[in-house]
Amino acid sequence: MSGQYVAYTFYRVDPEWRRLPVEERAAGKDAFAEVVEDWAGRIDSLRTYTCTGVRPDCDFFLWKITQRYEDLGELAAALNGTPLAGWAETPYSYLATTKASEYTKARRPRKIVPKGSPYLVVYPFVKVRPWYALPEDQRQRAMDEHMRIGAGFETIHNHTTYSFGIDDQEFMTAFECDEPADFMHLMLTLRESEASRYTERDTPIFVGQLVDIRAALDALDGASSRVEA
Repeated sequence: MSGQYVAYTFYRVDPEWRRLPVEERAAGKDAFAEVVEDWAGRIDSLRTYTCTGVRPDCDFFLWKITQRYEDLGELAAALNGTPLAGWAETPYSYLATTKASEYTKARRPRKIVPKGSPYLVVYPFVKVRPWYALPEDQRQRAMDEHMRIGAGFETIHNHTTYSFGIDDQEFMTAFECDEPADFMHLMLTLRESEASRYTERDTPIFVGQLVDIRAALDALDGASSRVEA
């Protein structure tokens, strides 16, 4: 394979975990963080985004980019071996890969390189079947308009990847941005485009704030904001 595998794994911690002694929670967080920190240097990219206080169904997620499919399972197994994993569930998990876009002149898969923007908006995307029955020139015209609108939002970086045949959705769309409201304005503009008429599903939508893994874990029990007496 000449491209990359791109995966998003979402975690929600059982509220009962917060009843554990502070020392036990701290040890569990340390073990989980050590695995993430170790793997961050072993694959193309591994970033943590917190959703605490934003969605009730997930607390944080990992954005994983690698050239080896096996890495995804090995990382998951290592995380499953930590005490925190016994208290966590994965309500959502998405897999995609890179390939050359049929609507640009690119002939090789685009390499996904995160920009490091403060926020990442992620959601699965499915088009209605009639889209694929349209003449090629009509689809190209619609996508040209779509890309032209996107190019007008310079602080938003698109990292679309493809899930055909390897997950339930067709695409995974991910947008780095400086402010979540910036992305809202982009979507309002795209809503009137021709290509948007052929959208079947583009939810659930997740807005994550880029943080290091220890900060994301400390938000789970308020350790990052706790004031010592």
